[in-house]
Amino acid sequence: MPQKPSIPKGTRDFGRLEMARRNYIFDILRGVFRSYGYIQIETPAMENLSTLLGKYGDEGDKLLYRILNSGDPFAEADMSQPLTPQVCEKGLRYDLTVPFARYVVQHQGELAFPFKRFQMQPVWRADRPQKGRYREFWQCDVDVIGTRSQMCELELVQMLSDAFTRLGVRVCVKVNNRKVLTGLAEICGAPDKVVDITVAIDKLDKIGLDAVKLELVDKGLSAQAIGLLEPVLTLSGDTASKLKVMRELLASSEEGRKGLDELEELFGLISMAGVDVPVELDLSLARGLNYYTGAIFEVKALDWEIGSIAGGGRYDNLTGIFGLPDMSGVGVSFGADRIYDVLTGLGRFPESLSTSSRILFANMDAESLAYVMPVARGLRDLGISVEIYPDAAKLKKQFDYADRKSIPYISINGETEVAAGVVNIKNLSSGEQRSFPVGDVPAILGFIG
Repeated sequence: MPQKPSIPKGTRDFGRLEMARRNYIFDILRGVFRSYGYIQIETPAMENLSTLLGKYGDEGDKLLYRILNSGDPFAEADMSQPLTPQVCEKGLRYDLTVPFARYVVQHQGELAFPFKRFQMQPVWRADRPQKGRYREFWQCDVDVIGTRSQMCELELVQMLSDAFTRLGVRVCVKVNNRKVLTGLAEICGAPDKVVDITVAIDKLDKIGLDAVKLELVDKGLSAQAIGLLEPVLTLSGDTASKLKVMRELLASSEEGRKGLDELEELFGLISMAGVDVPVELDLSLARGLNYYTGAIFEVKALDWEIGSIAGGGRYDNLTGIFGLPDMSGVGVSFGADRIYDVLTGLGRFPESLSTSSRILFANMDAESLAYVMPVARGLRDLGISVEIYPDAAKLKKQFDYADRKSIPYISINGETEVAAGVVNIKNLSSGEQRSFPVGDVPAILGFIG
């Protein structure tokens, strides 16, 4: 019995319409990135595990896909020792930021700093598949490395605003600073638990305040420490009032004060630049990745229930792991798959994306085929997608083909049209039908364009 074909859970096939819609997203993002002077690079799907491990925290490391060494990796393995280091030297990339840091260090002699790059490639995480969460998904990252100027943070906020405005999605950009979170850990008397605290409060939107408090108890925080954190996680008001409250709370933390200074500067730049989308200071925003050291960002869709659709932050120490210290960077990642789901749910994709070709030339016989080929070539030269049906089949079959591919125009030319030197074109939606001189490609374009 033949095996029933299937794909792994958490992955998807992308057909004609899906690819047209994905490319619509990618083309908009590329246009935005390039308008700010960013260039595109790509890195391998797999990296050495030594490159990936230890960069995402314990929870992130658990989600890395390991790749078995070629051949029989277990043949000479010492079963009394941990197996993974012996049989797996490589893994699928978890995100695009760590490979980017590796790329910068490896190619530093070829780059002009600050180095501004964007990257659009799939990543893999051994996560539990659910709505909006996949094991294989695409990220669209944009980063600048080699400067600590908060003009870079401003540019990222501007690009987020430009991209989602062009995509037609209302969003809110949430901002915090990792130094503020470090300051909170210090005033709680638990500076060594900053990672535990950030991992827990990063789940606030998903599991709620009570569950976050229970997780903090499990991590060893005292009731007094949790009492200090709780009002911060529920703090409301405008940016100025939030910063005022936090300055009083973090007065004894030098690191926390630095974070507040950076936030104040960034929001001043955002106000000066006149960003089109709402930007909110969210002191519960943590983003549970160990490498963030300054500003952190997260983007939420306002009209569709889903997790964050973009996020990122500043990372001062990432390239130092690879032997290039003091190289600060900042970037954001656009979640292409979640953006796709939002646009689908809101019905924001242009209807024109459903068409694969603009016009189909029917195949009547060898004479008509030779007759329409120059017309098809002329339209293609003007940027119109054109198909000629490959077989001299029944017209019903050719009409069905056009319908299944949502091709809006069909051209049927037999002996009569050839003798008259005209091309007959029909609008399959309205039924309107017109004839044009065979050499008047601009007139044909005006009808179907």
